[in-house]
Amino acid sequence: MNTSTVLKLKGHEKLRQRILLATLSQKTIRIDNIRLDDHSPGLRDYEASFLRLIEKISNGSTIEISYTGTSLLYRPGVLVGGKIFHDCPLSRSIGYFLDVIIALAPFMKVPLMLTMTGITNDNVDVSVDTLRTVTLPLLKMFGVGDGVELKISKRGAIPLGGGEVFFQCPVIKTLKTVQILDAGKIKKIRGIAYATRISPQMANRVANSARSILTRYIPDVYIYTDVYKGAESGLSPGYACNLVAESDSGMLTSSECAYQPRKAVIERSIEMANSKGLKIKSLSNEAIMDVDTVDVDAPGAQHKLDESIWSQMEVQDSLESEYLFPTPEDLGIRVARMLLTEIKKGGCVDTTSQWLPLLYIALGPPDVGKVRLGGLSNVTAGWLRDLKTFLGVTFKIVPEMETKTVLLTSVGIGYENVSKRAG
Repeated sequence: MNTSTVLKLKGHEKLRQRILLATLSQKTIRIDNIRLDDHSPGLRDYEASFLRLIEKISNGSTIEISYTGTSLLYRPGVLVGGKIFHDCPLSRSIGYFLDVIIALAPFMKVPLMLTMTGITNDNVDVSVDTLRTVTLPLLKMFGVGDGVELKISKRGAIPLGGGEVFFQCPVIKTLKTVQILDAGKIKKIRGIAYATRISPQMANRVANSARSILTRYIPDVYIYTDVYKGAESGLSPGYACNLVAESDSGMLTSSECAYQPRKAVIERSIEMANSKGLKIKSLSNEAIMDVDTVDVDAPGAQHKLDESIWSQMEVQDSLESEYLFPTPEDLGIRVARMLLTEIKKGGCVDTTSQWLPLLYIALGPPDVGKVRLGGLSNVTAGWLRDLKTFLGVTFKIVPEMETKTVLLTSVGIGYENVSKRAG
């Protein structure tokens, strides 16, 4: 473990994955030019919150941020785990933070028991439903045994959130070597359409429209509807749908879509919150975009909006779809078509989860690991470059024209969890 050499990087685009890889490889990194030419340069509130979360789950880590926020020095510590609580800013959903923590959780000193509050579903980051139904089964394939759980205690829609999830994960010494090659044929599709602080008919309409599309492909389709009331429904009205297709070989493919409130809806939500004494500041018209979320810092029950809304253009660019779904039927049709598109790609892992098996194959025992993907996304391509930079692992990439998939092969570095307590 050599931390005397500082690995110098630039830009904010891959901040999370670089912090993740630096933590696992125990390499000190310096990231410069963080939004240097932006109208509001430096780290955003959600990135600072992510760094605070890394500090909470580790011991001995050091984070130094320049006065302007455009430079970051990170010296990783030891992952300790334990009982952690984290309140996520409402500029990004819980999935933005939990996605990385799930990958780190098996390498803690003691089992991690993490409670997080904030937004549970939006169209920017992976939802907690996808993490529960698709990402956690991937962990089990690599030897992370019983005890992995993600419980959604409360739903939280944009803009005011109010959701809560609980995640726990056991610790392991080493990962298993796996070869994920058989995508299989889709045998069933399951899903959940939920509604919070809104008519139950919204969830039913979403489920019916999605089912009308999917039953043309396969008859075994069942979409549950779940209506949250009271404290479990969060602070904002909303609805969303998450679909999962399972093949006869046990592979999972998912899609998701959430109701995206318009500018007028967000402004009404702010007015209603103010009327209830939540002390939310007014926002200028320029600060809110039609597909924007409100930047809220929510300690406890008090929610105070920051007048400087975080980089609206970043959210606009990262949205999977800028479509605002005039009706629940539009949302249901959209999420069904997204699932069929994902199935058509033919990989063993869906696009949003490609990075995790690649990471665990690289960290696995010094044996050959393989995974079949339905094409490489831009995010995955950048992830492969960072795996080579931090871990020195390269993948052999072989396109297969017959199945129109890509086979990635590599040998693990034999990573061991030295923090794990004996016994």
